[in-house]
Amino acid sequence: MTGRPLIKLPQLAGRTEPEIFFDALALNAADLNADGEAEHLLEPFSAALAAALEARHDDLTRHGQLLPGAAEAVTAVAKLEGTIATVLTGSSRPNAVLKLSSFGLENFVDFEIGGYGSEAYPKGTLLRVAKERASSKHGVSFGDDATVYIADSARDVDAARIGGARSLAVASGRATAAELRDAGADAVLPDLTDTAGLTALIVRLTAPSS
Repeated sequence: MTGRPLIKLPQLAGRTEPEIFFDALALNAADLNADGEAEHLLEPFSAALAAALEARHDDLTRHGQLLPGAAEAVTAVAKLEGTIATVLTGSSRPNAVLKLSSFGLENFVDFEIGGYGSEAYPKGTLLRVAKERASSKHGVSFGDDATVYIADSARDVDAARIGGARSLAVASGRATAAELRDAGADAVLPDLTDTAGLTALIVRLTAPSS
């Protein structure tokens, strides 16, 4: 997109595509923010990224890995009474749909109300936007005690706090369980294999306060 090689990679965990893009520009001596050119590059970058991922769809299904327990977890959450599942992700919507559909998980979430990195909001704000979309579509208020953000990074735990949600952190990414607890997660799981434990925590975290 800039004519410069990508040599240094920015931090990826818990970040949105625009955040990663702008950091990559700066790290690779291609910081174009001064004249506003970076902003103009974001849209074509997002389109090029989506096209590149689509072109590698076969590689994704062949070499990608579904986390142990992920399919069972998504299926069980979708069956919880009164629960609406969606995604809050640093990826753009086309990329999020492609990733989930590659592993047969696309029918368990409502993509229409999700929050996506291509919208260029910080994740905390993106969470509030997703809650507003859900409220508008379903006619129900999703307050702080009615929303659970299942996350795997300290940045996501912060986003849950800012965006008004309980955080259920899973140590399946780069952050350890201890780091997620230190970040202030409301609950922490080592992985997604305990389906009953996961759903029980969601029910507990959304139970009305006494």
